[in-house]
Amino acid sequence: MSSDPEYAYEIDGDRAVLTLKGDWTVHTLGDVQRDLASQDFGSVTGLEVDVNEVGRLDTAGAYLIDTVAAKAGANSVEPRGASEQVTELLEQARALRPKPEHEKPQSNPHGFIDLLERTGRTVASFANEAVDTLAFLGETIVSMLKMLVRPTKMRWTALVAVMEESGLDAVPIVAFLSFFVGMVIAFIGATTLEAFGATIFTVELVGFAVLREFGVVLTAVILAGRTNSAFTAQIGAMRMRQEVDAMTTLGLDPMDVLVVPRAYAMLIMTPVLTLVAILFGIGGGAVVSWLALDINPTVFFGRIRDFVPIENFWVGMSKAPVFGMIVALIGCRQGLLVGGSVQSLGQSTTRSVVQALFSIIVVDALFAIFYMELGV
Repeated sequence: MSSDPEYAYEIDGDRAVLTLKGDWTVHTLGDVQRDLASQDFGSVTGLEVDVNEVGRLDTAGAYLIDTVAAKAGANSVEPRGASEQVTELLEQARALRPKPEHEKPQSNPHGFIDLLERTGRTVASFANEAVDTLAFLGETIVSMLKMLVRPTKMRWTALVAVMEESGLDAVPIVAFLSFFVGMVIAFIGATTLEAFGATIFTVELVGFAVLREFGVVLTAVILAGRTNSAFTAQIGAMRMRQEVDAMTTLGLDPMDVLVVPRAYAMLIMTPVLTLVAILFGIGGGAVVSWLALDINPTVFFGRIRDFVPIENFWVGMSKAPVFGMIVALIGCRQGLLVGGSVQSLGQSTTRSVVQALFSIIVVDALFAIFYMELGV
């Protein structure tokens, strides 16, 4: 017997028969629930429910069956071939059916009040998510400090594996994209500055842009799309297979086993990847300057050394560990929030990437204001 829920609905006079097949549980009702919600069941006085071919039925299934009865106007649900347990579930669903006077009136989903309600819910959800993420950050920092005090508790194998997978394996894509971004910056600078007869300043433009912003931000964006989603998928799959629950049962703290190694790995590897991005970004700018502006590499690197202060390099590098922590924290937290379905895993992965990109841009803006106030 297939586990997918199926149904057939037939009207005979003022009564109807709902024939069910498969499993009618909270994990299987997704598609059939949407289908039932769009059906017109007419108007009857009684509904017979044939459950002879039903595999499993839980409270969610019983509630959905009673919803069909209520929608058809039937006052009662008469089960056929039902066990005592199924009969009790249907009776409970019937007893808990909301009274007509308690049902909320249908509102216009596009009205002004609904717009305000949705806006308020979104703001409240955003605030709650920010508070929960900060709480998770505090919990992670405490666990990381514990590992520093007791390094024998650190999962060194997991740490090295994550460093290789998330750091070393990302070097080619970081270098490749940074090289071309450096070329684009040089092209834009050459095109803009040519009108002022100042194309030589393309060198300074590439140096400031790559050292201060593009090297670290591009690295963080790549990690947000690649590593962050991988963390969520890995931990989420473990949640789905109940491996995290088994870990807790064995006395192991998921923060120590899953989160801390990933946080330390990103803390170490993000600055390394940022350095790679800076080197290749400047290399891309040097190539364009040589080919398009006839500025040979010796002059190019000499001007960067003489006219681009080294403080810009340290400004960029100072952001790298922060962005690495953001990627690790959001990826791990969303992985631990995955429920028991594939749909939940997909939603958490998408939410993880969006939150990471949003946080990186916001934190980068805060860094810009901070360094501007410092005069750096």
